[in-house]
Amino acid sequence: MSSRGRAFISGGAGFLGSHLCDRLIAEDFEVLCLDNLLTGTRENIRHLLDHPRFQFVEGDVTVPIDIAGPLRHVLHFGSPASPKDYLRYPIHTLKVGALGTHHTLGLAKAKGAAYLLASSSEVYGDPQVSPQPESYWGHVNPVGVRSVYDEAKRFGEALATAYRNTHRLDVRIARIFNTYGPRMRADDGRAIPTFIEQALRGQPLTVYGDGSQTRSFCFVSDMIEGLFRLLTRPAAPGGTDLAAPVNLGNPEEMSMRALAELITSLTRSGSPIVFEPLPPDDPRVRRPDITRATRLLGWTPGVALTDGLATTIEFFRQRLGAGAR
Repeated sequence: MSSRGRAFISGGAGFLGSHLCDRLIAEDFEVLCLDNLLTGTRENIRHLLDHPRFQFVEGDVTVPIDIAGPLRHVLHFGSPASPKDYLRYPIHTLKVGALGTHHTLGLAKAKGAAYLLASSSEVYGDPQVSPQPESYWGHVNPVGVRSVYDEAKRFGEALATAYRNTHRLDVRIARIFNTYGPRMRADDGRAIPTFIEQALRGQPLTVYGDGSQTRSFCFVSDMIEGLFRLLTRPAAPGGTDLAAPVNLGNPEEMSMRALAELITSLTRSGSPIVFEPLPPDDPRVRRPDITRATRLLGWTPGVALTDGLATTIEFFRQRLGAGAR
């Protein structure tokens, strides 16, 4: 039996969720993983399926959850997370942000468990302030093409805050900025897996707009460290130190064009870069202010982009196999 209790995680077969399952198992937790496999995959957790402290349940967090036995932590990571996915499943994305958050908060309340919500830098929309601190309220189009994800995350934060204030639930909110690494899907639609797959296949790298828009990329091991510290940090009396969301991400910023050029260089690809029209409401900048995470958690990301990309490229090279160049 685990010496650190039992954790429930929705979306545990997804990219971040599966890495969190690994970390929780390594830290001597029992883990109950729920996923409907809409965008997650059994392959991400196959190595855990026979572990005595791991249990996988295929299920949908948008319906009420009935879990037998005690829980120490509830983590809500279930949601389509890339524009390609949430534009394909807009209603489900809204439901998992609203109903899924409601059901997991209710589960945490019933079990007396601490709660970790996976929010997103998308709550800032197309920001007019950079870098973005947690105090920034954002610049979001509530009826734009990206609104199903942006508003789902904003509502989730509001609901989690209401549970904390009304029921004194121990709630932590992570605003997760762009994260990359092994277990991302090649057809995910996000920049890094798309560029890597295109480069490995010798296809043109598709950059939107003129490529001057910027992002900040955090390697998955750094992100998991930050999330684990946020999950397990003891709250101060009254919990006021953890009452506000916490940005987690890498503050080193680069343009999409520079990223495409770096990936072609690291893959030794001769692929050209081609430019397509910028999608509606695509953020021009995205960079976290991580002052709060550093102060509260003693956390800063440590993996250099070139090192993280090298690991990620090797993962995709193995996945693509004979199709890679």
